[in-house]
Amino acid sequence: MIGTFDLADPLPSGVLALDASAGTGKTFTLTALATRWLVEGGDDPAGLLVVTFTRAAAEQLRSRIRTDLRDAAAALDAAVDGRP
Repeated sequence: MIGTFDLADPLPSGVLALDASAGTGKTFTLTALATRWLVEGGDDPAGLLVVTFTRAAAEQLRSRIRTDLRDAAAALDAAVDGRP
């Protein structure tokens, strides 16, 4: 995908590559996309592959995706219970 990108756009299908300079939000974007894909009905978590260049970056992605999934689950639980 080349050009502008909006997280609110429909989820991309197939292979997606993000290439950008340091500090531009790649980790945030990958985390948000992975969380949306899983929450919005991704077939199976095993079908999601996120690749980065270092073990440290991979651990950071893994940790942020887990945190976002916990936050999304808590928000969905609150919505079902009628809490704000």
